[in-house]
Amino acid sequence: MTHHRTATLILALSGVILSACASGSPARAKSGRQVVRDRLAAADDAPYSAALRAVTQTGTRRLQLVEGRVNLNAPLTGRTAERTEQYAEDVVITRRKVYRRARGTHGVWQEFPASAAKGGIPVDRLPQYLRLMLGHGASVHQGSEPVRVSARLTPKDVASVDRTTGRNLSPATTIDAQVWIDKEGSIVRVRQQIHFVSASDIQATLTLTDFRSAMSVSAPAGH
Repeated sequence: MTHHRTATLILALSGVILSACASGSPARAKSGRQVVRDRLAAADDAPYSAALRAVTQTGTRRLQLVEGRVNLNAPLTGRTAERTEQYAEDVVITRRKVYRRARGTHGVWQEFPASAAKGGIPVDRLPQYLRLMLGHGASVHQGSEPVRVSARLTPKDVASVDRTTGRNLSPATTIDAQVWIDKEGSIVRVRQQIHFVSASDIQATLTLTDFRSAMSVSAPAGH
């Protein structure tokens, strides 16, 4: 009987010792991809607005500059100014239409379908875009903030997130994509190096700053 009690006591003490060792052991470090997934999961999904700056260039030659403010976590809407080598235009993006006219004039606004606001980066679906990258062998570069994620995609991959954006990228062969995500789960920068079979690469860089509440955007007066 004494032997049985002793054995029970030894087992009980062993359990205490093992539990103490386990509780004192350091937690296993999260993988970079898990860090990014956790940030995406913790991000506020309420609509918000951000200042946008988008630059498209080939080599050192700038092809397009777009600056303004857009609503995100919602259908893409906003007000921007767009400049290329050929023109400069004011742009108003609503849920149904895109309105454009020569910058700084009081002329007639031209109307286009809402899809005309989309380019080669799915601005209104950036969390989904980042998840796509994670599912395509993304590398996560930690050590500084915001965290940078990189992956190689194809236009078909991008089309699975946004069909219109994927179609816009269809002349390309591959896209080397980079996304920066901060501690709050906000995506603050996107860069794409777009490759073609027989044309020079195009680099597109999107920067988002000054996060605020969503803004109201309506069609220009007279529409």
